[in-house]
Amino acid sequence: MRQLTRIRRRALLKSGAAATGFAAAGLLPAGGFAQAKTQTVNLQLGWLAGNNQVGEVAAKHLGYFEEEKLNLAIQPGGPSIDGVAIVASGRHEIGQVSSSPSLMLAASQKIPVMCFATGLQQHPYAYFSLPKKPVRAPRDLIGKKVGIQATAKVLLNALMKKHNIAEKDLEIVIIGSEMTPILTGQTDVVSGWITNTTTLKPLGPDRIDLRLWDAGVRLYALPYYATKDTIEKKADMLAAYTRAASRGWEYALNNPEKAVDFLIKEYPNLKHDDEVEGTKELLKFAFNANTHANGWGAFDPAVWQEQINLYDDLKQFSAGAPKLDDVITTRILDATKAQRAKVG
Repeated sequence: MRQLTRIRRRALLKSGAAATGFAAAGLLPAGGFAQAKTQTVNLQLGWLAGNNQVGEVAAKHLGYFEEEKLNLAIQPGGPSIDGVAIVASGRHEIGQVSSSPSLMLAASQKIPVMCFATGLQQHPYAYFSLPKKPVRAPRDLIGKKVGIQATAKVLLNALMKKHNIAEKDLEIVIIGSEMTPILTGQTDVVSGWITNTTTLKPLGPDRIDLRLWDAGVRLYALPYYATKDTIEKKADMLAAYTRAASRGWEYALNNPEKAVDFLIKEYPNLKHDDEVEGTKELLKFAFNANTHANGWGAFDPAVWQEQINLYDDLKQFSAGAPKLDDVITTRILDATKAQRAKVG
């Protein structure tokens, strides 16, 4: 019995010391002995998982989410999955879409989701051409056959409006994701993400890129979003997620090959060398002067307002242009300003 009492006393002292440590860190009130429970957080994607999530996967394998008392579950999207609707319904806590206009359009339809951070500082969407028919500036598109995906028509419209190009001055060809049309002469230009390095390889080293961002159409890529209710009631959880993700992306920046190793463990269908090459290109868009000054995940509200104005000019908001405060919030970025990786 005396031995049992000593064991109980040691256990009590140990738990008391742990609680004191948490209290000192500001995680528990002084004298509190309750332990924070780990909660599962679902990240709903708008596509299948790949190197766009390399930072999250690294953070998960390195225990960064666990340190924040979070258990991250990455939920894949796809053509038949409406990720915004899933998050808006409250089924999953956090979502990520490929491009910022999706969230502007959702807000215009009164769907209560808001961006709280962005994965990439500039959108990697571009128009690709070859030296025999180069397109180095927007007006070089005039007289060309331009291959785009059906969903990218609005991006081309934005570019044409920005540079006073009439649709009759070029020929639009709807293509898939492959580069075959430009290689066979069906088009003079193809479009896609610069980060899709494997897909772009057939174009060779002389490929010419005209980035949408450089042409004045400034969109964000991989924005994170949550419902207004989650932002209001679970801001601490979103801040914890952002801190852990930031650490994971910083690790990927400094250790891209090791980060891809974690990615392959999670998704063994991916090809290691292709993912390393793509990840290195992706990281150029995740970190720049803005992250150096304001930390990973930061965004400029003025850029968002610029996007809203442009899409309003293009008459993309059938229910009227949304207010900026219905599209974005800086609450989570402000709360994590001191912890987010300031590199670039």
